[in-house]
Amino acid sequence: MKMPWKAAAVLAVPFVLQGCGFGSDEAGNMDEPPEEVTEDIAWEDFEEAAQQEESSSSAEEEPAEEETVERELYLIDENGMVAPQTFSLPKTEGVLKQSLEHLVTGGPISQMVPNGFQAVLPPGTEVDVRLEENGTAVTDFSPEFRDYQPEQEQAVLQAVTWTLTQFDNVEDVSFQINGYKQDTMPVNGTPIGDSYSRAQGINLENGRVSDMTNSSSVTVYFLSQIGENSYYVPVTRRISGKDEDNKLDAAMTELVRGPSPESGLHDVLREGTSLVEPSQVKQGTASIFFNEGLLSGQNGSVSEEALHAALLTATELEDVENVELNVEGAEEVLRVNGDTLEDPAARPALVNDAPSKG
Repeated sequence: MKMPWKAAAVLAVPFVLQGCGFGSDEAGNMDEPPEEVTEDIAWEDFEEAAQQEESSSSAEEEPAEEETVERELYLIDENGMVAPQTFSLPKTEGVLKQSLEHLVTGGPISQMVPNGFQAVLPPGTEVDVRLEENGTAVTDFSPEFRDYQPEQEQAVLQAVTWTLTQFDNVEDVSFQINGYKQDTMPVNGTPIGDSYSRAQGINLENGRVSDMTNSSSVTVYFLSQIGENSYYVPVTRRISGKDEDNKLDAAMTELVRGPSPESGLHDVLREGTSLVEPSQVKQGTASIFFNEGLLSGQNGSVSEEALHAALLTATELEDVENVELNVEGAEEVLRVNGDTLEDPAARPALVNDAPSKG
């Protein structure tokens, strides 16, 4: 409670003890304590100082906000397919090890995994990783790594590889268990070789190719859905060796064909969409030529789903950095919001945003 008075000056008065020698000259010669004088301090000044101290203390106690960065983690969905989901992870220098640790079931990711997805590494798996100068990420797992289900072996191999190769300085991944190099996966013996890369594919489909020795592969993106959450799934298909010279056109052809019926995936292009000219790449820019079936009937625009899938599919090729979409009979291509599509358009920063759990 605020007091209406000011602190009074205090005068310390010396006193003399008598008897038993304490009154002798020796005692009288002792230094007397100095007078204590307290300055007049206004109560308002005292209260202001206390408030400043309390404010300073509160500021020191408030924890600094943790800096985060968005990373893609490849998980297994309820259909057994490997798909990326994007998470905000604490910013750290050891991004490769951090990414692998977040693939462990029951690990740091356990409270963030969206419904219908699961982490790929067995519970209790400890991980380490180092990056060699040639771009190979050398992973080393504890023995718990062997405890995955046999039917999930390729998904584990692909999820680890695609999670680490999202970083520009990682070209491929080699596998070790307790420091011992693995040429094959430990349960079903899926070949790894010296290393594994995105070139080996993800969610593999043989497609319409019968001669596997004279074939190549492309990766295309289709849609899947769990509840109300839609997300893109990469699918690698074999293509005939004769299409090797124009892999962009082969990839766009597979995108137009759509997903296989047994995959459970959804098409991203409208029925009737087709290519009117061969796709081509010049100086890093892919030019793709669709008929007007690509456009929505509402305002003559390309849907965000079709645009997203086309950009992701084209830029999976090493020589493609940007994409130019052309539509037969249209001077410009519009987005759903009415904006003109950037010419050329770059790959989306993220494949999928992770939906909230629950």
